[in-house]
Amino acid sequence: MPDVGLFSMVARACIAGTLADVARSIAGGPSAMEHIAAVLLVIGCSNTMTECRELPVSVSVFETAQECTAARPFAMGDVQGQAPRIIAKCLSVDPALEDDYDRIVWNVRPDGTLDASVEISDLELASSGARPEKDSLSQQ
Repeated sequence: MPDVGLFSMVARACIAGTLADVARSIAGGPSAMEHIAAVLLVIGCSNTMTECRELPVSVSVFETAQECTAARPFAMGDVQGQAPRIIAKCLSVDPALEDDYDRIVWNVRPDGTLDASVEISDLELASSGARPEKDSLSQQ
């Protein structure tokens, strides 16, 4: 599956953000949305399903899977005409891990089936702890 990086909303709102950051920015503050249970992914493809891309939607995070499912047809209608074929899927999110999720991985099969998941990067930052002393004479 191609890794498309961060969610469409994350890419626009906060490049290094998490799913929870996006929900707070969309909802208007930290207390506006309690938790995230689903993410709506909308993909636009060519007629042959060989070229696909994420399509931005006005709301992409939801407190319940039912809210996401109810919003799906409206989101698809909003992006109609942006691609010959439109596919949308609600992806489940574990609310306990919403601060850790930072990417969606997706793939569209030739038959139009969308395989997608919300994931946590396995990137770990490490530091040796050693920091050279600054040479104030050679640096200005």
